[in-house]
Amino acid sequence: MAELEKEVQRARVANGEDLSALIYHPAPAVLLALLDNPAFDESKLTLLLSRKDIPVELLQEVGVRKSLMKSYAVKKAVLFHPLTPRLIGLRLLKDIYLMDLVQFALSPAVSAELKRYVEEQIVARLPQMPLGQKITMARRGPGRVAGALVADGNATVLPVALENPFLTEAQVLRALARGKVSVGVVQALANHPKWSQSYNVRLALVRNPSAPISVVLRFLPQLTVSDLRVLAEPGIVPENLRKYLQAEVRRRMLASQKRAAREMAVKGDILSPPQAQDDQSAEEKQHRGEGEGRPNGNARPEEADDEA
Repeated sequence: MAELEKEVQRARVANGEDLSALIYHPAPAVLLALLDNPAFDESKLTLLLSRKDIPVELLQEVGVRKSLMKSYAVKKAVLFHPLTPRLIGLRLLKDIYLMDLVQFALSPAVSAELKRYVEEQIVARLPQMPLGQKITMARRGPGRVAGALVADGNATVLPVALENPFLTEAQVLRALARGKVSVGVVQALANHPKWSQSYNVRLALVRNPSAPISVVLRFLPQLTVSDLRVLAEPGIVPENLRKYLQAEVRRRMLASQKRAAREMAVKGDILSPPQAQDDQSAEEKQHRGEGEGRPNGNARPEEADDEA
């Protein structure tokens, strides 16, 4: 105990290399004492905060000391530490620069709650962002941010957002489900080599009020009959599209009936060959019989000539 107290006192007054060495001390009390050392500057504090094994008590203490939290580097280091308490992290988010927020949201160590909150903060800032920053967000931002930019439909930003590696099908479907989606967004998704191959995206495009007839007709043959029947119910799609849906259902049913008839015919042919073979054999025997009788019939005139 006396040894620990000596180390604590040493941490409060050390400087130079001795102070730098104490940054890696294992005792939490010694690390907390470093915060009271006048020589313990911002660079040394951020180095201490880079340790993944520091006690939560230290992070809490740093978080409540206004003199320490004046430094942006310290704020960022505290926010990014995986052991930082939730309330401290939430309080710091409003002071973090945009690109650092993006980096934080993409960090795998961030909890789902904080990640969602950060993404919502970024989305809230989108309307005030200049075009260049929006393009950066579309290219490197989290999936929720990319989805918001897809829904926004800016002709320059949209193609970049659709290629975002974090954009998910759920985000694309959420963008299509928003009210008043532009025709440009629908066309871009309908022509995209990746998203146009998703069945759920195709279904969402068909039922979207902004979808042109050409897009609807292109994807109708690729939807299941059960989904077509649901879409053809009143109030799901505009009335002028229902006739196309109903016609497609009828076409599928007719095609199914014809296919079933062909299959039955093929099965019938498979079962009937033995009988057909017997009929053929009987017919061949009959022909052979007629053939054998013809020489005798032809000989009679010759015999008559011989007798004559």
